Amino acid sequence: MLDIKKIREQTNEVKQALLKRLEEKDFDLGEIIKLDDERKILVKKGDDCKAERNSYSKTKPSPEIIANMKKLGEEIKEVEEKINTIENELKEKLAALPNLPAEDVVAGGKENNEVILTVGEKPNFNFTPKDHVELATNLDIIDYKRAAKMSGAGFWIYKGQGAILEWALLNYFINFHLANNYTFILPPYLLNEESAYASGHLPKFRDELFWTQDKLCLNATSEMMLNNYHRDEVLIEKELPLKYFSYSACFRREAGSYRKEERGMIRGHQFNKIEMFQFTHPQDSWQAFTELRQNAESLVTGLGLHFQTTKLAAGDCSSAMAKTYDIEIWIPSMGIYKEVSSVSNALDYQARRSNIRYKTSEGKNEYVHTLNGSGLATSRLIPAILEQCQEADGRVRIPEVLRPYFPNKQEYLSN
Repeated sequence: MLDIKKIREQTNEVKQALLKRLEEKDFDLGEIIKLDDERKILVKKGDDCKAERNSYSKTKPSPEIIANMKKLGEEIKEVEEKINTIENELKEKLAALPNLPAEDVVAGGKENNEVILTVGEKPNFNFTPKDHVELATNLDIIDYKRAAKMSGAGFWIYKGQGAILEWALLNYFINFHLANNYTFILPPYLLNEESAYASGHLPKFRDELFWTQDKLCLNATSEMMLNNYHRDEVLIEKELPLKYFSYSACFRREAGSYRKEERGMIRGHQFNKIEMFQFTHPQDSWQAFTELRQNAESLVTGLGLHFQTTKLAAGDCSSAMAKTYDIEIWIPSMGIYKEVSSVSNALDYQARRSNIRYKTSEGKNEYVHTLNGSGLATSRLIPAILEQCQEADGRVRIPEVLRPYFPNKQEYLSN
């Protein structure tokens, strides 16, 4: 959520920043300022009425004073009801606004994304390579048909060596983050509406979440839970930054988003992910942003896979984020790169929604900054491993960093 004070005092700057990701017709800062003006007038009126009523309490009651106090009480109630209505409307309009893009984030959508780093080379095969669906089926490590029978399209089952490969990836990530002094969190998978609002997924992304009959949503990313871990808390300044990582399955409706080339594990309703998250002092958040990006890149580099890092344009960033880098893995059969990590800085946007602050040395409460990054998601890494590391005989070379997690440190996935 944006700071109403900043909207009032830097209206043109805020407008120009929002125009990087929205059309002018999609927001009205003047309407927000007008609502805030109305709220302030009503608050003053209510305070004046309360002060007048309090003054009567110091005098001897009379029928006239009692009548005036009753009248003031009714007026105060009416004013408070109006304030409540306006504050709810103001909150709703503020909640609908996305975060302001960082100054160096360019306007526009995907067409303006910029590749800033390329690691490794695209694999060259002296044989006709197979795609990951054919490889996984031939190796009998992913069962698509039985998953579809159980749950429908967009699901898969890890089997045998495939399950071990998935668990090896997760353990590789976990050990990396533990070595970097991040605290491990295993959160609930169900969240209430307040939590989904605090993370920035409500109201905009309601239809992309799975909901239960108890009005709880399945997490779309561990970012949702980790952001809420310190909701409504005042943190200790000297303990910042707080660094966490979590494992969870993630659930997304992805309604109508499937395309023919995104079959297999490229896009699904459920996938596993390790998420990094930091609560930082405002002056340290960009340093933390670099750290998270380097962590994600190091994990992919350790797997020996070809990938690129892309700086997203404003319109391609999640609405809660001021700046995002995507780490994108090469999928040979598709001839395209697919995101396996998204590293973002929300600045104080999520903290305002979540009411997460820290107490300064002067005793003032200020909002922290929040940052997150996948570290990593597995559902596109396995297709990349299968395709980039395949051999002519149908075997797949297991990345060296994953071999300690396999029985007898095996080197290949094979029948």
